[in-house]
Amino acid sequence: MLALPPGWRKWTKRRWPLAAGGAAVAVLLAMLAIHVLKDVVGIAAGMIAPAHDRPLSAHPAAGPAQRAQPAAKAPAKPIPAKPNPDSPFVVRSILSIPGPIRFGQFFWDETKGEPGPVVITVDLTARVLSVFENGHEVGATAILKGYGDKPTPLGVFPITQKDATHVSNIYDAPMPWMLRLTNDGVSIHGSKVERGYATNGCIGVPDDFAKRLFKLAKLGDKVIITDGKQLKLGDPIITPPKG
Repeated sequence: MLALPPGWRKWTKRRWPLAAGGAAVAVLLAMLAIHVLKDVVGIAAGMIAPAHDRPLSAHPAAGPAQRAQPAAKAPAKPIPAKPNPDSPFVVRSILSIPGPIRFGQFFWDETKGEPGPVVITVDLTARVLSVFENGHEVGATAILKGYGDKPTPLGVFPITQKDATHVSNIYDAPMPWMLRLTNDGVSIHGSKVERGYATNGCIGVPDDFAKRLFKLAKLGDKVIITDGKQLKLGDPIITPPKG
């Protein structure tokens, strides 16, 4: 008969619970292996997506999945239409002037002019006024302009009044051959155009030039005052009126 070691009863009492716990662990591991095997089979069959490819959302989908729409293309920038070279509002010819125009100097030549709309342009930087008739430059002169708290305004102004013998009721000064541009008195008029002189916002031109311009211009003709804009052949002078 096999002899049992002393204390064997106590040892078996401790060992059986450990064996029972080991069996439970083995069962859990087997079940986990079965689930892992199912996931592997599902991925291989395309039934489910791997975890890193699944869409994540804090809320359930509101409806059926929508196909991704292609990104909208940016609208193409419109190509500006080329101005009509025969338009009365496009520069069709420019006076031949040798060098810069000096103070007190002007040029006038209507031989290339044609009956049509009159547009007057003023570049305050160059201190030059040009007169276009039907797109042809017929006159150009150096000007005086306003400074300081009486600057010459920028913009497009229609001629609203003509007065050959106008006298300023604000400054009590003669303004011959006056073409009014604004309600507060800014106008084109005859002046002593010399270096060192300025106006109170008006555009001063030599008297003889002012007389010629007064005769040619009509009420409603546009005067465009800019600060540094120059025109060349083919450039639009002003947007033509609609209709």
